[in-house]
Amino acid sequence: MIDAVHGLDLHSMAVLLHLLLFVYWLGGDLGVFYASRFILRPDLSPEARAVGARVMSVVDMAPRVCLVLFLPSGVTLMAAGPFGRDLLPGWTVALAWAGGLAWLALVLYDHVRGATPLGRVARLLDLAVRGGLAAGLLGVAAYTIAAPEPFGVTTNPRWLGAKAGAYALCILGGVMIRWRLRPFGPAFARLMAAGSSPEVERDIRASVRGCLPYVYAVWAMVLLAAFLGVVKPGTTAYG
Repeated sequence: MIDAVHGLDLHSMAVLLHLLLFVYWLGGDLGVFYASRFILRPDLSPEARAVGARVMSVVDMAPRVCLVLFLPSGVTLMAAGPFGRDLLPGWTVALAWAGGLAWLALVLYDHVRGATPLGRVARLLDLAVRGGLAAGLLGVAAYTIAAPEPFGVTTNPRWLGAKAGAYALCILGGVMIRWRLRPFGPAFARLMAAGSSPEVERDIRASVRGCLPYVYAVWAMVLLAAFLGVVKPGTTAYG
């Protein structure tokens, strides 16, 4: 028992948190996907489809939260592990969590008060954060993959660059899903107000199905990031 308690060091807890974020991210996305199938069924009453939409909205918060916390979790994992403990001092971990929690506050405020003026501001700030992070992470990924010894690291961390790139693509995929779902809200409001019609069903179906390629891409990138983090292909040392 004592040995087990001693084994719960910072690195072990960081690994556990990172894995939990993976599980709830992908699991939540699958739940949203399943709930969306009911929204597309014209044989169901508008009220039943509204329940599906509410379930989808609530369950969707799990992957949104996990996407945000994945970045500070990853920084913590690196700082606590053998690859990054000499490169990432404690203040970088604190900064990552401060930034991550501020970003999370924007996401939560948008979810709760998105229809208000401040909610719309939070949404725009959230999109700006996503765009800036995606661009920065893709740059870091490209440098890490291309440089012989990126940031002075000699253990061939190209896997980490690829993981950062996969995460950046997840962020961009989420933005594209939002863009493709823009017609969904007005179409669903028409469904609730006036009932089903061929035009309403067409708009709802086109909006939901239009985002599916980006949903599948996000799933693929999440799985790729998990594979890279576990296998660390190409690394020359682990101590």
